[in-house]
Amino acid sequence: MSVEGTSVEAPVLDVAAFYEVVTAHLEAAFGRRRPLWVRGEVAKVYEKGHVYLDLVDAGSDTADTRRPVLNAHCWSRQWAPLKARLAADGVTLAAGMTVTLYGYVDVYAPQGKIGFSVLDVDVTSLLGELARRRLELIGRLRAEGLLEANGRHRVPAVPLRVGVVASPATEGFRDFAGVLEGSGFAFDLEVVPSLVQGEGAPPQIVAALEQLGARRPDVICLVRGGGSRGDLACFDDESVARAIARCPVPVFTGIGHTGDESVADLVAHTRAITPTKLAEDLVERVRTWREERLRRPAARVLERASDLLEEADAYVAERRRAVVLGVRDRIRAEERHLASTRRRLVVDARRTLEGARSRLEHHRALLAAYDPARRLAQGWSIVTDASGRVVREVEAVSVGDELSVRVATGSFGARVESVGEA
Repeated sequence: MSVEGTSVEAPVLDVAAFYEVVTAHLEAAFGRRRPLWVRGEVAKVYEKGHVYLDLVDAGSDTADTRRPVLNAHCWSRQWAPLKARLAADGVTLAAGMTVTLYGYVDVYAPQGKIGFSVLDVDVTSLLGELARRRLELIGRLRAEGLLEANGRHRVPAVPLRVGVVASPATEGFRDFAGVLEGSGFAFDLEVVPSLVQGEGAPPQIVAALEQLGARRPDVICLVRGGGSRGDLACFDDESVARAIARCPVPVFTGIGHTGDESVADLVAHTRAITPTKLAEDLVERVRTWREERLRRPAARVLERASDLLEEADAYVAERRRAVVLGVRDRIRAEERHLASTRRRLVVDARRTLEGARSRLEHHRALLAAYDPARRLAQGWSIVTDASGRVVREVEAVSVGDELSVRVATGSFGARVESVGEA
């Protein structure tokens, strides 16, 4: 067989031999011993023990069917430690992410594919990409007015009804709840459990916020203890940030350790550096209200009441002294008045008795002068009829009437024999 422009001595290769030649050339230029860096945008990612990536030119049009695609893969032996390192830095490979991969070319003859076996990932560039995306998200939220949206909600003066989005088994939640329970105040916790790390966390956090928002507690606390940047990555999720912004209840965050700041912290109404500090801030709000609205007014009332009681005691003591002195003076005056009255009564009584005695003697003399016994002794007599009436005139008797006649030495009976005029 002869083809124009070719040598009759050129070898004829079968398919397997062809791939051996191609593989040899590629390995010589880009094989395991000559790894290189490749940069591209993740169009598709699939993980099942191993991880498989489809890379395209960053910024290429997704509708362009002719854009070059590099099928990359990382075998489980290399992927397990690499994934852990990425997670520690808060990185999760996802579609749309621009990555820089270090690896070598390999050929998979059964499918006629040229692949790229990944040995490492440039975490620095990925972190820069994540930071850029985070800044872009913050910019979008700020432009939409969502960074301040939840902060405009009014926090009740005594926020005792507390909704909590957390994983109850975590130390961060236990620290948070322990501070509230030990405060001595009647905090009422309504906990909606949720994952607080990993790819499944954002939708659960969003659902928990919506559930608690519908129940309208005083505040909602989003709680998560410390961890790596990767552990806290879910709190930089856009869906979580938007759920906090549109929540009708003030959302407080206590996420991570001192120095950790997530997008959720920026959107929330109030942010604390740790779950423990968040609980302490809630307790302090209630304690401040009690101090300002109850204890201080009560102390002022007590102080004023004490002053009033002291004034009242002084007034009562003064009035007691005045009453005692007044009564004493009045008694003494009454005693003097009684003594004077007694003296007047003695004088008046003596004068009255003497006057009465004089009048009695006078009356006695008069009575003696008009005493019937004297008249009887002088020869007078008293005649009475049968009924005892004194006979004063002859018309009062008739012939035959029985009469009684009293004289000085006694009395005797008489009968009227005749009646004559004087």
